[in-house]
Amino acid sequence: VQLQASGGGLVQAGGSLRLSCAASGRASSSYTMGWFRQFPGKEREFVAAISPIRSSTYYGDSVKGRFTISRDYAKNRLYLQMNSLKPEDTALYYCAANPRGDIATLPPGFDYWGQGTLVTVSS
Repeated sequence: VQLQASGGGLVQAGGSLRLSCAASGRASSSYTMGWFRQFPGKEREFVAAISPIRSSTYYGDSVKGRFTISRDYAKNRLYLQMNSLKPEDTALYYCAANPRGDIATLPPGFDYWGQGTLVTVSS
């Protein structure tokens, strides 16, 4: 599976951005998909995940109520709608895929990773 993330950029606090992740290769529609972010000098942090089939969603505490993860099976794409952005959301955001289909919130639970897309929120 190859993953390609896009949609990052510079936005003012309180604004919105939508990240997109294009998946290609094997049967990624049966995979759990997720978003992580990484701050400078820190480990990757779980942001959100979405299961296959039922599209059940899970969120990290810091983004609950502000971010929404979704997937388009027809286009084989994953999205992260980010609203009410804060300066502390500034990070490199990664999309990831878990072929086992279970929900994982730690990086080792995901086998495939896209390149990061940078989100910068100015105050």
